[in-house]
Amino acid sequence: MAHGLTDTNDSHAGRVGFIVSKAVGNAVRRNRVKRRLREIMRPRISDLEPGSLFVIRAQPNAAEADYAVLESEVVTLLSKARRKLADRGRRA
Repeated sequence: MAHGLTDTNDSHAGRVGFIVSKAVGNAVRRNRVKRRLREIMRPRISDLEPGSLFVIRAQPNAAEADYAVLESEVVTLLSKARRKLADRGRRA
């Protein structure tokens, strides 16, 4: 799940946050998912528009997902969130 917001009052660089709850697994699994998500977003963070804020929430099946599958899901979610931002003008 991904949510996006554009902050028109602030011109900070695009930012991404991650939510990985205990439903994903123990601390080792949660941290592994967070590391994977950070690595997936590292090359894409510069593509975000200034003022963009995205939150990615990991579902419990993210712990068992292959890196390639997780990456394709994140890319799909980001494109959907960007489309919604463009359609609504503010929130997605």
